[in-house]
Amino acid sequence: MNSSPPLSNLLRLAAAMIIITLSVYWMIFLRGLLVPILISVLLSILVSPITIQLEEKGLSKIASIILTIVLFLGLIAGIIYFATMQISDMLDVWPDLKRKGTLWFTQLQNWAYRLFGLRPQSQITKLQEMSMAFLSGGGSAALLKTTSTLADVILIPLYMFFMLYYRSFFCEFVYKVMAKSEKQRVNTVLFRICDVVHNYLSGLFIVMVIVGSLNTISLLILDINYAVFFGFFAALLLLIPYIGVLIGSLLPILMAFITKDSPMYGVGVAGAFLFIQFLEGNFITPYIVGSKISINPLVAIIGLLLGGVIWGIAGMMLSLPMIAILKVVFDHSESLKPFGYLIGEPVREESRRVVEEHTAENPELITDEVADSVKEAI
Repeated sequence: MNSSPPLSNLLRLAAAMIIITLSVYWMIFLRGLLVPILISVLLSILVSPITIQLEEKGLSKIASIILTIVLFLGLIAGIIYFATMQISDMLDVWPDLKRKGTLWFTQLQNWAYRLFGLRPQSQITKLQEMSMAFLSGGGSAALLKTTSTLADVILIPLYMFFMLYYRSFFCEFVYKVMAKSEKQRVNTVLFRICDVVHNYLSGLFIVMVIVGSLNTISLLILDINYAVFFGFFAALLLLIPYIGVLIGSLLPILMAFITKDSPMYGVGVAGAFLFIQFLEGNFITPYIVGSKISINPLVAIIGLLLGGVIWGIAGMMLSLPMIAILKVVFDHSESLKPFGYLIGEPVREESRRVVEEHTAENPELITDEVADSVKEAI
């Protein structure tokens, strides 16, 4: 008996692998085009309610869009101005920080020599070798990336304007592409995508404000210099899921070790940030964002790593909302529903399935309004 898989299955698998390989290649090749467009799409969805409200108040469509983008850019400019002022203040005291940092580094060298037998000169040589390796690798591309970033800063508001202006046109395009599907189903998918993206990004902003405030309070209690800057800088790195806050905590920890006489201040900063990270991951984010985006943590981590490999830091920031969008599409396609189940959180997906089965078997026991409320809650 021949137990080998049918030829058609092998051909489908081969075709899928070829499509995935080509897609990844073109995603890497077109990074400079795709990343700002995707960022613009997400930001347009985020600010679209403001544009709609302004239009309802009597402003023209163009005026509403321009005012929305100006307000958004004003917020970003305010954040950049505050960060620039803080960095400028740090540069004023840089000689003192450098002197204390040199002393702290010397003490660290002596500690390493006593503990591991590493001579100070060999440590310096090793650090120089690592620095040269970094500069000869990815570090030397910093100037090109900066130039690309400046171009993106100009293009993203322009993309946002046209996406907001032609939003109805793009919806009509989707209807024509999905002509064989029911228009109600297409409407549901589009609404769910916009709802997930908007609630995720707005919820993430609220989480960043809360975490930034907690970080700042903890740093002020420990009397760490530039507490507001370091606290909200670490919170801003929540844009990079899981590892962002850990990276952001390194600067205030280093500042505590350099500027304070006792190393316990650095330990205190690390402990405070670790506790805040625990609160953020287990209570703050699940309460504010968790009800709107249910993604399997394993899938989220894999997506984070893949995004980093394909598009670098931008890919890591875009990974979670893109996975959430894919889940919405998968959940509303009969052939792709298993993949939507795989992406979602097992407990929440099982709860959703039980509710749907119970509703189907006992329609007289639960109204449509109650069913919708329960499904939304889980």
